[in-house]
Order: sequence, then C-alpha cells, then structure tokens
Amino acid sequence: MTNHGRVLIYIAKHPQSTTQKTAEKMGVTLRTVQKIISDLEIDGYLARQKNGRKNTYLINNKMPLRHRLEQDHVVGDILDALGTEKPFKRLRQSE
Repeated sequence: MTNHGRVLIYIAKHPQSTTQKTAEKMGVTLRTVQKIISDLEIDGYLARQKNGRKNTYLINNKMPLRHRLEQDHVVGDILDALGTEKPFKRLRQSE
C-alpha cells in the first residue's frame, strides 16, 4: 500500500488527528503528511473542515481507486473492508 493510502486510512480512523500525530504514527515526516493530505485534497479524496484552530477531514467515499486494476472499486469499499466504516465522516454527494 502506498503512503497516500496509509494516510487516508489513518485519517478515516482518526479524522481529528493532527498532521504531527499522523506523521508520528505513520513513521514519516510532518512535511510528507502535509504533502499527502494536499494531494488527496486536490484529487478530491478528502476535504478539510476547519473547527477553530483544528481540522477535521471528510473522506469522499465515492472516489474510484486510482490504479487501473482497481478502478472498479471506490474508496468506501476499501475503508469498509478494513473496518473503518466508523467513525470516519463521509462527504455527501453534493460536497
């Protein structure tokens, strides 16, 4: 699994985690996590919701997986299979 996938799964399980804590848990640098989150936002896989000084991340569970062999599946399928269906927040279709 790629670091992008690992970060997405971690965020699904811990939507209010700080980027610093995510980096520590993932064993990568803070800058790496910031870049991955930025990539995931740009590509539409997640959205950042400001809550005061903190962020909560919302996952777009309808996004197809990127690799051509898995494009028939969506992010929500993988997250559900990994047991992360709760507590992660999903973007509504209109968002």
